[in-house]
Amino acid sequence: MKKVTIITGHYGSGKTNISVNLALETAKTGERVAVVDLDIVNPYFRTADFKDLFSDYNIDLITPMYANSNLDIPAISFDLERLTSEKGYLIIDVGGDDSGSTALGRYKSVFDVLAESGDIDMLYVINKYRLLTKTPNEAVQLMREIEYTARFKHTGIINNSNLGEETDMQTVLDSLDYADEVSKQTGLPIVFTSSPCEFDCERTNIKLINRYVRNIWENG
Repeated sequence: MKKVTIITGHYGSGKTNISVNLALETAKTGERVAVVDLDIVNPYFRTADFKDLFSDYNIDLITPMYANSNLDIPAISFDLERLTSEKGYLIIDVGGDDSGSTALGRYKSVFDVLAESGDIDMLYVINKYRLLTKTPNEAVQLMREIEYTARFKHTGIINNSNLGEETDMQTVLDSLDYADEVSKQTGLPIVFTSSPCEFDCERTNIKLINRYVRNIWENG
């Protein structure tokens, strides 16, 4: 984990679930963690929904104004420069695709300073099983669009290819070549491949990820 970790990706790629996992994992080590919810595009997959869970682990949650209300409109107000100067780690969960990453552009000057000191990562979450990113070429094209609107370059890739509750070992294994090709085309490393279950594999960067975010039709 760098001082600041930005999580981007396609709608439904699992960005928020990754953000929640990283925040909890870091907080359990005793480190201070703050999560900025920049997902102002899709109100159904928000870190704001995990306020109580975060509170249990003393994780600070910064959300857009009017998040989870009947005034759920894009309204961002937080002092990123102050947050990055404080002790601990900051995770920024960004809205899907290039439209969601537009909000990042306003903080370019802060990100550039962090980049110079090596204190920031922008990680691109990919999911082979999502529409519009089923091929490496599609995934790379979307990544470039996000970078253009965010005015910042990615530093790594998280392979979060999954089929929700239907994900099994084979689902994960079948995504490895896809992730490798995305890595090859972009020149970016695979930070890890997520898995909902532990299993033996010669690939050492497979990481156990708990499923906190549910699909809309699973909520009730």
